[in-house]
Amino acid sequence: MFTYLRQLWQSEDLRRRILITLGLLLAYRIVAHIPVPGADVEQLRLLMSQRDSGLGVIGIFAALTGGALDNFSVVLLGLSPYINASIIMQLSTVIFPKLEALSKEGAQGQQQINRYTRWLAFPLAFVQSYGFLILLSRGGLGGFVDLDFPSFAMVLQGQFGVLAPMLYVTAGSLFLMWLGELITEKGIGNGISLIIFTGIVSGIPAVLSSMFFAGEGKLMAFYLFCIVSLAMLVAVVLFTDAHRLIPITYANQGAGRGVQGNIPIRLNQAGMIPIIFAISLITMPSILAQFLQTAPRFQFVAQFINTNMNPQNPTILYVVAYFLLVLAFTFFYVSVTFKPDEVAETIQKRGGFIPGIRPGRQTAQMLAGVSSRLNLWGGTFLGLIAIVPLLFTMFSDLTSQDLIISGSGLIIVVGVVMELIRQVNAQLLAHDYEKLV
Repeated sequence: MFTYLRQLWQSEDLRRRILITLGLLLAYRIVAHIPVPGADVEQLRLLMSQRDSGLGVIGIFAALTGGALDNFSVVLLGLSPYINASIIMQLSTVIFPKLEALSKEGAQGQQQINRYTRWLAFPLAFVQSYGFLILLSRGGLGGFVDLDFPSFAMVLQGQFGVLAPMLYVTAGSLFLMWLGELITEKGIGNGISLIIFTGIVSGIPAVLSSMFFAGEGKLMAFYLFCIVSLAMLVAVVLFTDAHRLIPITYANQGAGRGVQGNIPIRLNQAGMIPIIFAISLITMPSILAQFLQTAPRFQFVAQFINTNMNPQNPTILYVVAYFLLVLAFTFFYVSVTFKPDEVAETIQKRGGFIPGIRPGRQTAQMLAGVSSRLNLWGGTFLGLIAIVPLLFTMFSDLTSQDLIISGSGLIIVVGVVMELIRQVNAQLLAHDYEKLV
């Protein structure tokens, strides 16, 4: 361990990148404690700590912001607008031929798509900030922020008084986006993923302290959840690296049997995207209920949703719906991003074939069948990881605020750490190679 750390420190370029990354992540944590001007932070924390305050949707969202919501920080939206913009652009490359052609132009085309993603993130952040602030207000947080600013006296009147907080929150989200890209360029690892990782990990000490100092009667359930989380951690590590190798034989121009190769198809082809989609969709009824509960004719609908589809108090119906959504979105996302016909065509153009399978259509059908079977097992595993913390909140005294980490957070943490280790080892290998040269 000490030898490995010494190697990291001896590599000048790697040391510089690590220090830059740590410095920028520290800047993110400092900004996460800067509240929106005019916010009543103490009142917000009081209401957020109440289990039955009707803020289950926000509680799930807060898990990825590392306390930014508790402080009503200017970065309370986190990177969700940028993530949503990235997903929209990725799906758009399949729907729109021009974007699909652009995505195939290599690094230059990818840079252009990234530019479109950044521009799309701005209006998404602005709209999402409005919806989020209104949701907070409808959830019983009226008065948590002063919406009347003297400098905006002529514009910010009545309903438009929310414009100033919207501008602060939107600017904070765009700042995080810029910070993430700066980490990716100047530091090490994927900056966006590292910021999300930091937000998740930074909330763990608060959970531990609140449990050990004020968690009487919950410690046994908490210890059991920690043991289950460790088992899930091992399973997620194995799951993240699991893949099936499809053998490929490439025709040899000279004598011999040809060149042997393979195509790896990952068990988790969709990554975290199915869970992000599922959370967005499963929380929509609860968000809708926040608006419907003020209308007398729809109160029974809002009551049914709050009883059966409330993320804060999950029921069997909620858990089953969540699991099925994760599984369905796994198949949907992979069907959009993985193209067996194109892979089969590429193999054929390079003079390769799968032993026992004819090139072309049969190869595509074989790849599609393998992908579907892997999606079934991968989507099932993702769904189980996502619902295990919910089952603890259903059958124990633990609440969502008492969980040290969620299933989705665990997958993010494992994925980020493993990718970071790969990049660090690659940098070390390049450093050793340079010394030999």
